[in-house]
Order: sequence, then structure tokens, then C-alpha cells
Amino acid sequence: MSTETSPATPAAASGTFAIGGDLSVNRLGFGTMQLTGPGVWGEPADRTGAIAVLRRAVELGVTLIDTADAYGPFVTDGLIREALHPYADDVTIATKVGFTRQGPHAWTPLGRPEYLRQQTELNLRHLGVDRIDLLQLHRIDPKVPLDDQIGELAALQSEGKVRHIGLSEVTVDEVEAARAVAPIASVQNLFNLSNRRASELLDYSGAEGIAFIPWFPLATGELAGEGSALASLAAAHGSTPGQLALAWLLHRSPVMLPIPGTSSVAHLEENVAAAGIRLSDDEFAALTALD
Repeated sequence: MSTETSPATPAAASGTFAIGGDLSVNRLGFGTMQLTGPGVWGEPADRTGAIAVLRRAVELGVTLIDTADAYGPFVTDGLIREALHPYADDVTIATKVGFTRQGPHAWTPLGRPEYLRQQTELNLRHLGVDRIDLLQLHRIDPKVPLDDQIGELAALQSEGKVRHIGLSEVTVDEVEAARAVAPIASVQNLFNLSNRRASELLDYSGAEGIAFIPWFPLATGELAGEGSALASLAAAHGSTPGQLALAWLLHRSPVMLPIPGTSSVAHLEENVAAAGIRLSDDEFAALTALD
């Protein structure tokens, strides 16, 4: 295993991917969900610290920042705008619509077209942009026809308010059904070293050139326990288990865009350093075998 990094923008060592074929980002991004209050509800305990994390992420070369109207709700949008607006030309803000919030830890899908449009308009206003580069349907609402949900996002796209459309927590069949209505540039599913249930979707995404954004990418579960193979390999190379988990994701597929989140600048810097880790084929195989 080797490490490649740039002192100025280490996230760039993760390589690039063009979302939708024309929106180039550094593959290691940043997820903002942890910048809210407990239960992804309300303001952070340390707003100044949250602003510092966002600014440091961009300083480190992160060009993909993932947020959602439901985070707070709208708390992370406000933090992003305060920290980064006006946005650098190479910074992509990806957001989501399709959830309602009733309190901490409470999430209810709502895919009615008028709601998706309302939340998109609010995202535009809160982020301070005229167009959302990547708008993802946070969840498919089983009570609303999929064609109606994707159709509304496509209408917003045709109006110039959305550049690319993505999906979250979907199956291959659902992606194909959505693609019959509008082009789909990304999918965002739970995927990490210890939970690979979305492998079929990842392989499909790779074959179709669709960005795969794994949420909860740092999870290692029992794989990182004391004396485990993951912990031993990390110790041998002066890395943390979490860094190796991110390196494994980046090695797994060229369409993989991990978005590890944190409210700590130190933890952010540790995560971004993983972009420079290069696993050998043997090391990648050894980590893959930990399933």
C-alpha cells in the first residue's frame, strides 16, 4: 500500500469522476448530515465549528458536498451558504428532496410532485443558487407513482433549475424504471466495507457510468475490532481502519464517490488523507475477504 497526496489539496488524490458525463468532481467528497443537531434535527451545538469544517473541506480539495433539505431541516443548506457562498466554480453542491421531518430521527417519504417542486425551490433559495447541479430523490414514495415523482424532477430540469437527477436507496429495477422517464446521473445507497448489500446496484452503476455515492461509508462494524485483520493491516501501514475503509471503496469502483461526514476538522483531515492511500491488489483482496 502506498500513499499519494498533495500538500495543498489532498482530496484530489482520489481522482475525478464526471457526474452525468459533464460535472467533474474529486471522488472523495463530504456529507453534511453530521453538522446538524442530535437526530439530524436543529442547529449544531457549535455553529462556528461547523462552518470551519465546510471551509476546511474545500481547502483540502473536496469539490462534492452532499446535503438535503431534510437535514435540520434546511440547517445544512444555511451552513453551506454561510461558509462557502459565493461558491467556487469547481464546487458542486448536491442536495435531495422527498422526505418530511416530524422531529429528531423521524423521516417520512413524501413524493407528491407539488411537494418535490416546493422543496426544490426552497433548496435553491436557501443555498443561494439558480440551479442545483445534482438533485436526488431522497426516497421513492410508494404512495405516489414513480413516473410522477421523476417526471416532476425532469420538469424542473427542463426549466433549468436542475442540472442532473439522482436517486437514493433504490434497486436496479427502480433505476431502470426511472431512466425510462429521465436520465439518472447518480444513485446514493448504503454501502461500506461491512455492508455490501448494494453490490448489484454498484456493478450496474459502473457498467452504465452512473455515479455511486455510498452513504455511511466509514462503517466497519466488527471488522475493525481489536486484533482484527482490518485493524492489523491499518496498524501495519500507519493508517486508521476508517481510512482503509475509504481506500477500499475508492479502489472498488471508478464510479464510487464516498462522502464521509464529520463535525470535526481533525477527523475531516484524517478522512481526506485516505484519498492518497493506494491499496495493492493483494491488500484490496484481503479487505474484500473480510465480508
